Amino acid sequence: MGNLIRRLLMGLGRVLHVLFSQKLSLRVVAILLILGIGSTWWLTSNQLKKSVGGEADFDEAMRYVEIKDIIESNFINEVDRVKLGESAAAAMVSGLGDRWSSYMSADEYKTFQLSSANEVSGAGISTIKQGEGFQVTMVNLDSPAARGGLNAGMLITAVDDIDVRKMDADEFRTMIRSRLNAKFTLTVSGQKEPLTIDCSRGYINPVSYTIERTGAGNIRVESFEAGSGEAMIDAFEALLHQNVNKFIIDLRNNPGGLIDEMKTALDYLLPQGELFALRDKNGKEEIYRSDNSSLKTDICILINEQTFGEAEIFAAVMQELRWATIIGERSAGRTRIQETIEISDGSAIRLSTRSFMTPNRVDISQNGGVVPDIIVYNTVNENEDIVEGNGMAIYASDPQLRTALERLSSGFSS
Repeated sequence: MGNLIRRLLMGLGRVLHVLFSQKLSLRVVAILLILGIGSTWWLTSNQLKKSVGGEADFDEAMRYVEIKDIIESNFINEVDRVKLGESAAAAMVSGLGDRWSSYMSADEYKTFQLSSANEVSGAGISTIKQGEGFQVTMVNLDSPAARGGLNAGMLITAVDDIDVRKMDADEFRTMIRSRLNAKFTLTVSGQKEPLTIDCSRGYINPVSYTIERTGAGNIRVESFEAGSGEAMIDAFEALLHQNVNKFIIDLRNNPGGLIDEMKTALDYLLPQGELFALRDKNGKEEIYRSDNSSLKTDICILINEQTFGEAEIFAAVMQELRWATIIGERSAGRTRIQETIEISDGSAIRLSTRSFMTPNRVDISQNGGVVPDIIVYNTVNENEDIVEGNGMAIYASDPQLRTALERLSSGFSS
């Protein structure tokens, strides 16, 4: 702004010199000068407005400056301008009404980059985006990364020969997470040969199953992390082989995970057609589809307020297509994908940029989560372990499971 004013004054001086050298009357000089200043101010004002995004954005910026000036001039205590600016930025993001979006100051963003948010626990490493790659900031002892020869300070440029240098931190972390049940290679800057990281040895299957005393198969899905999709299919196939034809899918306390893993499980269960879509603010969609094979049987899905992300979408799609009955509590409503956008001063915004949509284009996050077909709240009764009823032994401390078992035993058709 200061440079612009200086250029304006210098230009005005040159104009005055030319006008007076032509021996024009003072009145004419004054008129021309007023016209010149008016035109220059109009052009300058328009340039300023365009530089901040237009007249509406300019007015917003000027309102912020006015409020700041009033506070600094009139507030009784000393004003911390940096803190004031940070608070204004945080309030702007908070004003979106999206509890998954947030503002981070430069210091908070540095902490975020070095925190568990950038840790890939299954591989035993933490990374940070650094120039043309991802620098390893920490390697856990006796982890797959350590056994593979990875050390802090190394710069990763490719995963399984896929260039990661243009990826953001979220994309890179997702790529590593998708390989945490297998072996993969990391190309490290300055190393002639890629390093092999073997995560299969310590892999813990997030899917388990059992046959309840009622004869129903109970498939527990801890998360939709690497391998969970195929593990769910294996569980169904194993139970079907034992003549089980009624199922519970327990998604309670499931934090979500990887989109492709959730899609694999839905594809196995549902017939040909759209499963779900990811939509950005411009309406552009990435659509996920199912093939023509499916499994039509009686299914109850258990959810609660700690059911997040991909687990919520799984339940919502099964509910919308009438492929399962949902039992439990309203889910968390975290079905939007966040992106971390760095600001020029080193701060950053964690912003929801895409949202999952059901086949009927319902935004689960906007609805505040998945609402069960049958709402049941769990209460813990420490003095009672088992109750008998209708020939079934059911845990009294799990009314949600009991409701599902009773519904499956009643012979309903979903």
